[in-house]
This record gives sequence, structure tokens and C-alpha cells, in this order.
Amino acid sequence: MNEKKHKVTVEIFGETYCLKSDAKLEKVVAIASEVDSRMKSIAQKNLRLSPGKVAVLAALNIAEAYLDLEQNYKQLIKMVEEEK
Repeated sequence: MNEKKHKVTVEIFGETYCLKSDAKLEKVVAIASEVDSRMKSIAQKNLRLSPGKVAVLAALNIAEAYLDLEQNYKQLIKMVEEEK
């Protein structure tokens, strides 16, 4: 699974980024699209926020979703192990 790193150009919140990744191109584009979507959603609800603050709020929202999923995953693993 030692995939070659490749470059991909994405646009997030009106800024262009050249990224290098060993993840599949489609995955990198999907991640960038998700970040862009969340930032735009936050900005539309809070018109006076700077792009930096929009980015931090998006990061906090994404981190919260990740931690919720991680907690749910751990609970499911625990339930499966208890069934054995």
C-alpha cells in the first residue's frame, strides 16, 4: 500500500491550494469539497466573520463530528465484544 504521492489542486473558500497526498485523488477532492461546503455554510450564517474565523469554526465543527463518530465507533466495538 505504498502509493505514490500525487499533486491535486483544489479550491476552498475562494482560495486555490496545491496539495500533495498519497490518498486517492477522489478522496482528496471530496475532503476539500467538504471543508469548502462547511466554510461557505458558516460564512452565510455569519456575514461579518473573517475567513480565518470561518476556518476555525469549520475546523471545530469537523472535529466535533469526528469525535462523535469515534465515540460511536468505540461503543459499537464494545457492544460487539460483549456479544462474543
